[in-house]
Amino acid sequence: MDPVIIVGAGPVGLTLALALARQDVPSVVLDEGPGKDEPRPSRTVVLREDTAALLTRLSGVPLDELGTRWTGWRSMRRKQVMREVAFDDAGEPSPLHIAQHVLTHALRSAIADQPLVRVATDSRLDTVEQERSGVTAHTRGPKGTWWRGSYLVGCDGPRSTVRKLLDIRFPGRTAVERHAVAALRTELPWPGHALLHRNPPWRMSGPAAAEVTARPLPDGAWRLDWLLPPGKDLVTPELLVNRIRETLAGWTDGTTPPYDLLDTGVHTVHHRLARRWRVGRVFVAGDAAHLLGALGTHGLEEGLRDVDNLAWKLAPAWHHGPHEALLDSYQTERRAVVAARLRAADQALPVLRGGGGLRQMVPGTARGHDALHTDGHLGHGPLGAPGTYADSPLAPRHLEHEIPVDTPPGAPVTDVRVTAEDGTFVQLRSRLGRGALLVVLIAPGTGVWDRKHWVSAGVMPRLAAAVTALPHPAELLVAEAYPGAPAHSVLLVRPDGHLVTAFNGVRPADLYAAAETTLGGKDPEKTGSETETEAEARAGSAAR
Repeated sequence: MDPVIIVGAGPVGLTLALALARQDVPSVVLDEGPGKDEPRPSRTVVLREDTAALLTRLSGVPLDELGTRWTGWRSMRRKQVMREVAFDDAGEPSPLHIAQHVLTHALRSAIADQPLVRVATDSRLDTVEQERSGVTAHTRGPKGTWWRGSYLVGCDGPRSTVRKLLDIRFPGRTAVERHAVAALRTELPWPGHALLHRNPPWRMSGPAAAEVTARPLPDGAWRLDWLLPPGKDLVTPELLVNRIRETLAGWTDGTTPPYDLLDTGVHTVHHRLARRWRVGRVFVAGDAAHLLGALGTHGLEEGLRDVDNLAWKLAPAWHHGPHEALLDSYQTERRAVVAARLRAADQALPVLRGGGGLRQMVPGTARGHDALHTDGHLGHGPLGAPGTYADSPLAPRHLEHEIPVDTPPGAPVTDVRVTAEDGTFVQLRSRLGRGALLVVLIAPGTGVWDRKHWVSAGVMPRLAAAVTALPHPAELLVAEAYPGAPAHSVLLVRPDGHLVTAFNGVRPADLYAAAETTLGGKDPEKTGSETETEAEARAGSAAR
């Protein structure tokens, strides 16, 4: 079968290629550039725990060695410290801050060792044609040619050629926020801590800066962002240098410390959402599908979550033929999550930027406003937390033996330690992205047993037979504990790490019905599920 064509060789497109290769799906990446990225120290990304783990898992590169984990977070208003978080003792996962060209280089290096991925440089897309059996794309340039693919995914950024060729509307708002940006090497009074400083007390050159953000990078470097007032005021080099000096002096008792300026720029935030994310065999992802980034949120985060969602759905369609309901669910799930994020930001902006129209949302206290800022920067609440798929068409409804655990259905699972089928101890997250469903038995005490003793004891043989009989490949794992899950409960987890459901014991019929719905098949509420006896008979047949 023809490979998947990926248009765009940024972090989203390269990550998608690696995610598909992990599931034995070949791809060709059309890169309109020369295959390398210009170093821009001021162009950086902040990755939350789940997206950093995804990239590390796919690339095999320990990204912590290439970026910086924040040791803490501090927010200030004028001279007052509003909130401090120490990540090493607060139980809060620390964000990872990394230059985008460093991240892209790590992904390109991983792809160079991946035989299932081909990168075609100097290949700019100009035509897309599709029919029932596949997609044809044409590129122009020195290596212009026709490409044949099974599916095509546009990961080609805000000005997406794929989106334009498919005539997909991209409504939204332009220049929601603008920031002057500088990357520099210096010493600040809070090494390793990220800082959000609102309404700093010192006077600045040019338009007033209502907000300054400092985020640490490797080797003593920092990225500083100054929120600019609405309008199109020109950010001149002289203005930016003055602002750097005034800010550094304000943070260090009036004396500007030595600094080495590495890079500067202006970052403009737009809020847009594509009307459609799928047209036949063509999809859009990342900045081609959505633009967001106000109030500390990051568009790349959502682009990587698009990839995680889409890759495991393309894989069964590539290997086994069309799974239309499964492929349709990509748009349904991901568009809803990003739309909710954009609505939350659009509601909060008038409160935090002085518009006044929605001040009733937050009591008129500086601490209430600080909580909204912190949500975006630290990945909490509607502004920043990973999305859930509770209302997805892939979510089974009203299973008889379903029980609640601390993770709601549709939310990302907690990364607990599990025992794999070969008896090794691994983290649950390390088993994600292989295309298989995960079935996790909660069995306290098994961690101290030798595998040969517990694999044939208790409910394990019955559960193993039920897992073998599922309509999709699945991996059976055992955990000593899971938050809110009683002993001998069973969790069903999607390949992208979102919880499908949990059962109070081994329930082959419910497990099969939930797996079938997760793959876009029958919903037991609509069709009725098989009896426990029928499921047991099928599981027993599979075991034999």
